[in-house]
Amino acid sequence: MKLVFATHNSHKLSEVQRMLPPGLTLLTLDEIGCHQEIPETADTIEGNAIQKARYVKERYGYDTFADDTGLEVRALDNAPGVYSARYAGEAKDNEANINLLLENLQQQSDRAAQFKTIFALCLGTELYTFEGIVRGEITHERHGAGGFGYDAVFLPEGYKDTFAQMTQEQKNRISHRGRALQKLSAFLEQRNEK
Repeated sequence: MKLVFATHNSHKLSEVQRMLPPGLTLLTLDEIGCHQEIPETADTIEGNAIQKARYVKERYGYDTFADDTGLEVRALDNAPGVYSARYAGEAKDNEANINLLLENLQQQSDRAAQFKTIFALCLGTELYTFEGIVRGEITHERHGAGGFGYDAVFLPEGYKDTFAQMTQEQKNRISHRGRALQKLSAFLEQRNEK
């Protein structure tokens, strides 16, 4: 089975490649000739994932899956949410995003947050979605040099290390993307067995 993963993000690509079932050929956007930025104009995380998967399926004809992820912080009315990548502006600057988040939480004692990922899969004429959530809290300062995005300030529930302090394997086992991907992977394996 051939599937396109609709992302230009190399971090996501390597995370996802490690977790998909054997026998699946993963194609990148570059490999199918899609070099443009795929629109993300929906007002929900699920809407963006669906929009990206449909965009590739409709224009290039490949079965495709896409994801969207957001960090939802309770004290900020679930912001940055769908705007997580552009929280501090269109430049999608991770450091600026973290700085703004920490600044906005300075006066807050409630630092509860969750990461949510939705994978949307366009397979033939069908559309499926898979959700992964990991709860935790936002630290007061950065910890760790690994990961990307908000990983250095996200402490998952029940752990002493932020995502940025964990190995890729540790993070994949418990992360929002890992959880959604496990569901997608199990679904694809089941389909393959039929």
